[in-house]
Amino acid sequence: MRIGVIGDDFTGSSDVANTLAKAGARTLQYIGTPRHPAQPDIDAAVISLKTRSIAADDAVAQSIAACRWLRANGAEQVVFKYCSTFDSTPQGNIGPVAAALLDELEAPLALVCPAFPANGRTVYRGHLFVWDKLLNESGMENHPLTPMTDPDIRRWLARQTELKVGHISLPTIRSHALGKAVAAAEAAGERLIVADAILDDDLLTLGRAAACHRLVTGGSGIAMALPGNFDMRPGSASGSFQGAPGPALVLSGSCSAATRRQVAIYREEHPSLELNAEALSKDGHDVVERSLAFIEKHKDAAPLVFSSADPAVVSAAQARYGASDLAGRFENFFASLATQAMVSGFRRIIVAGGETSGAVASALGQGPMRIGPEIDTGVPALVLDGPPRLSLALKSGNFGADDFFERALSMLEGGHR
Repeated sequence: MRIGVIGDDFTGSSDVANTLAKAGARTLQYIGTPRHPAQPDIDAAVISLKTRSIAADDAVAQSIAACRWLRANGAEQVVFKYCSTFDSTPQGNIGPVAAALLDELEAPLALVCPAFPANGRTVYRGHLFVWDKLLNESGMENHPLTPMTDPDIRRWLARQTELKVGHISLPTIRSHALGKAVAAAEAAGERLIVADAILDDDLLTLGRAAACHRLVTGGSGIAMALPGNFDMRPGSASGSFQGAPGPALVLSGSCSAATRRQVAIYREEHPSLELNAEALSKDGHDVVERSLAFIEKHKDAAPLVFSSADPAVVSAAQARYGASDLAGRFENFFASLATQAMVSGFRRIIVAGGETSGAVASALGQGPMRIGPEIDTGVPALVLDGPPRLSLALKSGNFGADDFFERALSMLEGGHR
């Protein structure tokens, strides 16, 4: 292993695993920090954690444990992968985890770049944009767990850590002065360096410049050039993809606008069951049993079970039941339903939402997951060898075209390259 990745959620972890695999790295995605050595024939290992919205101290402890496993298994460079919309609160967890990893790796500094141009995430003058809108005007200001109310990544990060935060502008990156700028930042005591990027070429430049950095942080785009630094080339990790044909189930816990559109379109052709906070507040076990009966009744029609709702509805439910408690109830529900669905014979499972994906994947097995073809930008097909063998798609709430669920059903059956 040459490259080790620590992902703060499961959908982001599959996103960066997909990026590394496309760039030529033989990549496996692990569900949590493994208790056994890494497989000997891989170039990159991605450890999927669920640390985005937990207590900062817990996020740091889990991330350090993952880092130590990666280093013990040969990783020469560690990537801390977070969301391309920098999902976090003023207290963390991006800043505290990045600072702890710098200390663990005895690294002088690390680049910070969440940009993902293919999905409209760009950084300019230190500000994060989602397509043509500033982050705090993109809908992310309404996120139920990590509302992003400031687009200035430098300012947001400075609230999370006492480390000095720097910035490298787009003209500097494009004028071949990046190396000098990084050296100047280090001399000035800046340890977390926010870097602009609006095109993939900008990310490739940053990735090449980070060839000798022990720590790199960012969205999946920052990883595009990293395999090339180790003489890996696109196509070298390719191979046929064998999915897991069988009954399919779609689970959606994301409340993003993109996922709500996907849910609305999918419901037109497939049976669906909507879950609300009031139902879960009474008897979670009973809700799981009734939901299981529903999906078994429609086993041949790829049913959908969803809790995706308008932000105003979510806010009202959080006010009534408590945001943390409600989130835990939904995650436990989806994890329980997915586990029982697997026992019942479902073999293709599509999940929308980072927290939901983490809960479901953690419940289904210990991994590792093998990386298959890309279903949509940033979302690969995954295979979890069992028994039983499962094919999965773990989709970030904001990712995917409107027909994503239908396309994923076909891709997860296998036979694609």
